Amino acid sequence: MPDLWEVRFHGRGGQGVVTASRILVESAFLEGKWGQSIPMFGAERRGAPVSAFARISSSEIRRHSQIYNPDVVAVFDPKILKVLDVSEGLKKNGLLIFNSVKGPEEFDFRGFRVAVVDASGIAIKLGLYFAGFPAVNTAMVGAIAKVTGMVSLNSVMNSIKANWSGRIGELNAEAARIAYNSIKVG
Repeated sequence: MPDLWEVRFHGRGGQGVVTASRILVESAFLEGKWGQSIPMFGAERRGAPVSAFARISSSEIRRHSQIYNPDVVAVFDPKILKVLDVSEGLKKNGLLIFNSVKGPEEFDFRGFRVAVVDASGIAIKLGLYFAGFPAVNTAMVGAIAKVTGMVSLNSVMNSIKANWSGRIGELNAEAARIAYNSIKVG
């Protein structure tokens, strides 16, 4: 496991990409690690492509820039593949995590590891919607935790519950747990 993990998130405005980055970093803080959550804002609007970044390390992070060569890329909406090269800059043997019902073998990304989780299906099953769309962010963070081991599921769930109280927090934590236990790695 690397000392420094760099993660790039791709999604569409309203899918919780920036929030997912923040939840992942807050989970690391709960474990005594260092982290940075870096939102990337422009003229985004609901449905437009959005990116965010996260760094997590067991030691102090002195780098303060956008992430150009991530270890992990999390793709919240696979339709983005039509407009973006999500593997751009991804380190050799890096990990691509897709929100998809397809199997990992159905994605053609040679030189990279591919994992899939049906985050949309999880959100729909639990009734997690934001502005009428399935809220997939917490499920995606649970999937990242499982495949990378950079943070524990317990820390992810605690971070989620610290951000949303009551039933909403419980349902989002459950989304992370389900994704953690159902992600498929190619």
